[in-house]
Amino acid sequence: MTDTLFLTSDDVDDLADPADYVTAVRDGYRQVGEGAPAEPRTLLANRDPAGMLTTYAAILPETGAMGGYTYSAGFGARDAWFVTPLFDAESGEPLALLDGASMNPFKTGAAGAVAVDALARDDATEIAVIGSGAQARGQLATTATIRAFDAVRVFSPTAENREAFAADFDERLDASVSAVDSAAEAVAGADVIVTATTASEPVIDDADVAPGAHVTAMGQYDPEKNELPPELVARATYVPDIRERATQDAGSFLAARSAGLIDDDHVAADLGEVIADRHPGRTSDEEVTVFDSGGTGIETVAAAHMLYERANEASRGKQIDFAPASEALTGE
Repeated sequence: MTDTLFLTSDDVDDLADPADYVTAVRDGYRQVGEGAPAEPRTLLANRDPAGMLTTYAAILPETGAMGGYTYSAGFGARDAWFVTPLFDAESGEPLALLDGASMNPFKTGAAGAVAVDALARDDATEIAVIGSGAQARGQLATTATIRAFDAVRVFSPTAENREAFAADFDERLDASVSAVDSAAEAVAGADVIVTATTASEPVIDDADVAPGAHVTAMGQYDPEKNELPPELVARATYVPDIRERATQDAGSFLAARSAGLIDDDHVAADLGEVIADRHPGRTSDEEVTVFDSGGTGIETVAAAHMLYERANEASRGKQIDFAPASEALTGE
């Protein structure tokens, strides 16, 4: 038997701030850019009841951890459940089992923030956020730690939701945060654009995206979901979280390819390659860059290990027993 730490969402909710997630996730992507293994998601869809089971994994040798995410969404509960197993990358023993709910928007947001830091212009001062849910909140909370924005504009279809989002962040950030009546109004003049929606069709227009802008899109992890217009993907320096994802489930990339505007070689690099200085990322102030964030084990393992270490320091969680295979299979 080996002791493994079980951590509830409440156990880890207050152990890190957005900047901590960004630091951990940046280092995770650097390791993968230097050759550490990570794979795109595996998604199994169920018809009746409708739902999906998703898994992805990564090994971060320098962190000393490996693991990933397994989550279900839909089915009879019509909800989502996030389970994060974390293993020691040297011994292989299970370190922790985390309820990944509370960390989800922050670890995903941290990947977007790392991309903004690497790909947006240094003088970026205005950000547009399309969407006002938990993921949009996580994206802005983390991205605001790496850029001092003067103005934030948010749009989502429900006025009450976007106004509540704006009021909340206007109190939390030094920037002027406002809710606007359309995506076009949010995007106009923005240096950084974040799309965090559940849309199946583009939520912004290519013509509204100015030269030199950076776009982070994180709601298009399905071949049938494309938050970005094909023309935008085609003219941008396109950087996914994991290169192999582009042709697997990156909906906007696939839509642009289907339209004949790009081919598979349009992937400039993945984020790890940029962070590890194996690709320059942005090369001019006029260049449009796109980060396609579909979710990976990279940010999951990086964030989970950070929370695991802090939980140990704070004496959080509960020890549970795991039986090694040699014992479980032989009964000895």
